[in-house]
Amino acid sequence: MLARAVLLASIIVVATAPSAWPFTVADMGGRALTLPAPPQRIISLVPSVTELIFALGGQERLVGVTDFCDWPADAKRKPSVGGMISPSLETIVTLRPDLVIATDSGNRQETVAQLDRLRIPVFMVHANRLAEMREVTARLGILTGRETSVAPLVDRFDARIRAVAAAVAAAPRPRVLYVLWPEPLIVPGRDAIVTELIGLAGGDSITANERNDYPRYSVEAAVAHAPEVIILARHGTGSGPIARDKWDRLVSLPAIKSGRVHAVDGNLMHRYGPRLADGVEQLARAIHPEVFR
Repeated sequence: MLARAVLLASIIVVATAPSAWPFTVADMGGRALTLPAPPQRIISLVPSVTELIFALGGQERLVGVTDFCDWPADAKRKPSVGGMISPSLETIVTLRPDLVIATDSGNRQETVAQLDRLRIPVFMVHANRLAEMREVTARLGILTGRETSVAPLVDRFDARIRAVAAAVAAAPRPRVLYVLWPEPLIVPGRDAIVTELIGLAGGDSITANERNDYPRYSVEAAVAHAPEVIILARHGTGSGPIARDKWDRLVSLPAIKSGRVHAVDGNLMHRYGPRLADGVEQLARAIHPEVFR
């Protein structure tokens, strides 16, 4: 109920002004953005945003995406502006956007500054917690004219999350090592949405107290925490099996002794879109297979 109240408050705050355009709104980076009219040509530099816009039904306003915006399948049919780190400014200008949506985690500040110089409005987003994911959803609903789609989408998402949390509530909470990237070893820290997902799925991340969102970590530190479950994130649509030889050699670890090393689809955990519910379910099945037989 608290999450729903926060969401509705976000919608009210964002939606009070658009009845009289132009209006000024602060993006999630605190930048004041003045829009003269409802944006009709939007470019998304963020795969999470692309997924949310499609889920809200606002894809008709989406005129450009990045090479990494690969879900849903129709997103790949949108014109591409290149990668997230160095998108083609020439292509962006050619697509005549009246709004570009970017993130402070994945897009360069230089890109945002160049768009500012070109007088192309930029709306910044980020989500390190599920509450912020709901807030992003609410704001995108306003920007795409799909305000009425926000609450049903979030309600369905929250129902699935609650179902998982209820299913694992009585189960013991094993120590979990989540490997975002193998070399160098990258893990979710205290500011990562993955850490929250692991908790909802009934586990305790051994790296939950690490600073920042996705810090580097040492194998020695991982061994010292004796993880009972190791989860290896697979990256990219259609990517191959994850190499697990390094972990299999650490035969003293409880996770290795019990054969509890699992591969998961990282896109479901790292993108703050509606598929996070799929990610929580996948994590829960890996952490608590006895609950989901």
